[in-house]
Parts: sequence; structure tokens; C-alpha cells
Amino acid sequence: MNETSRVADTLSATMDRPRGTTSELSIHGTVVAELWGPDGKLKGYCKTHNLVTAVGDQLYASRGAGLTTSALPTGMKLGTGSTAVAKTGAGAALVTYLSGSNQAFDSTFPSVSGGVATYKVTYAAGTATTASPITEVVIPTDTISTNATSTAANTIARALLTGIGSKGASDTLTITWLHTILGS
Repeated sequence: MNETSRVADTLSATMDRPRGTTSELSIHGTVVAELWGPDGKLKGYCKTHNLVTAVGDQLYASRGAGLTTSALPTGMKLGTGSTAVAKTGAGAALVTYLSGSNQAFDSTFPSVSGGVATYKVTYAAGTATTASPITEVVIPTDTISTNATSTAANTIARALLTGIGSKGASDTLTITWLHTILGS
């Protein structure tokens, strides 16, 4: 039977927010780096977003709601490279390692609370000094005792830093990194 009345039905729907058909894990990351001089004055500051690598996505997804501090990496490493951050490949690795910058997290870190993992490292005077600007930081999965670069396969997150400059022998650098786990 053919419709001859030429009447069309219109269906419209309004939603307050778009929803996908699947629930996905999302990680929002923020890095704050502060360089302090021996006089206690702030010499450099950077607040930026970081990129959680494909390895980091897998680590967090495998932990899910069971994320605990024992399931997390043990420290950070610094570098002086400028390769753009990426989920995989060269941009997911520490490009130009700063010798002696492999350092364990501060004593009460990492901490996990309410879906937020917080990491913090304080590079004291005399540690990780360089005449070059410190421009990158990573959280690796490999042992922090390794005084060497970390590959993309061993890096959960990487960020580029601006405004920090070089770290003199009397300076202190503090890096605080937050990963907020969104979704389920």
C-alpha cells in the first residue's frame, strides 16, 4: 500500500549532554613545576597539561577502580628535549635525558584519593643541575634507579615544560603531577 497523504512525522529529541554508546576511561592530567632559588624566591613556574601515553592508558585501565599506590610507578625523570608529546613513539618517551634526574617520589607520594593520583618529586639543591633549560618530565614504569632515558614502552605520562629555565646547584625544583581518572 502506498502512502498518498504526504503527511510526514517529525521526531526530535533534546538531551542536556551528549552520551556515547560505551563508557570510556579518560585521564585529565596537570603538571605544576616550580623552580626556587637559594633565597626562597620563585625563579620559574610552569603549569601545563600532560599527555598520558598508550602505556599509561593501559596501566590505568587495568587498575580501574582498584587503583592503589602500590600499583603505580616509583619516580620521575627530567630532560631537555622539545619533541612534541604523543601517545606513542618518540613523543611518548623521554627525548633528552638529564643525567642524575632519576628520582623517587617524595615520601608520601604517590597518593590516591577519590580517583585522583598525585605524584610529587622535589629535586633538592645539587640534584639534577643543568645549564640547559629543563623542558620535559616523565613518569616512567621502569626502575627509578636506572640513570638513563626511558623508552615509550616504559613511560606512562610525559609533559613539556616552559618557563623553568636551568637549575643551578643551589636551586630546588618541585614537580607535582595530578592524574584525575574520569569515567569507569
